[in-house]
Amino acid sequence: MFFSAYLAGLAAGAGLIIAIGAQNAFVLRQGLQRSHVGAVVLVCIVADVCLILLGVAGMGLAVQQHPGLLQWLRYAGAAFLAAYGALALWRAWRGKSGLQPASDGAGDWRRVVLACLGFTLLNPHVYLDTVVLLGSLSTHYAGDGRWVFAGGASTASVLWFLSLGHGARALLPVFRSPVAWRVFDVAVAAFMCTLAVLLLIQPVGA
Repeated sequence: MFFSAYLAGLAAGAGLIIAIGAQNAFVLRQGLQRSHVGAVVLVCIVADVCLILLGVAGMGLAVQQHPGLLQWLRYAGAAFLAAYGALALWRAWRGKSGLQPASDGAGDWRRVVLACLGFTLLNPHVYLDTVVLLGSLSTHYAGDGRWVFAGGASTASVLWFLSLGHGARALLPVFRSPVAWRVFDVAVAAFMCTLAVLLLIQPVGA
């Protein structure tokens, strides 16, 4: 039973975490720049695991009973995404940012970590996915089986963010071109702004 619970958690976690989102786009960019990748990956993993454990511990119901908090996160997240999208568009316009992706350690690590926390915690859907949905799925398993399920979902998070952050270096030859970076930043800007609009026009949980 424990093995099946672990595999179910692994599959459910992977299905939710691997979906394209603002957080993943941010991790990918940091990986391409080789800028504080370890710190970014660690923040994403710790946040995901904590939220998953909270969901399994029964906090999903509390999140559902406080829609006002999710609505606040909805507007704060939209503003954050729009601001980051504008910054990406500015980088693309200037054409001077990120042209040397091999410059490991570039940038202030505090700003990078704060941005990562913003992408992670200001997204109301992360609470619906990890705390509510994974927490609900874990109730199909009795006793310690719930925590084994959580272990599987947490493993998916660890594997994904390690692969995304550190595996991005495989794309470095492409992103040595200034044109590739500008195209990437334009795509990021469009993606972030689209997500911001969707957060504003779609009710959380719809």
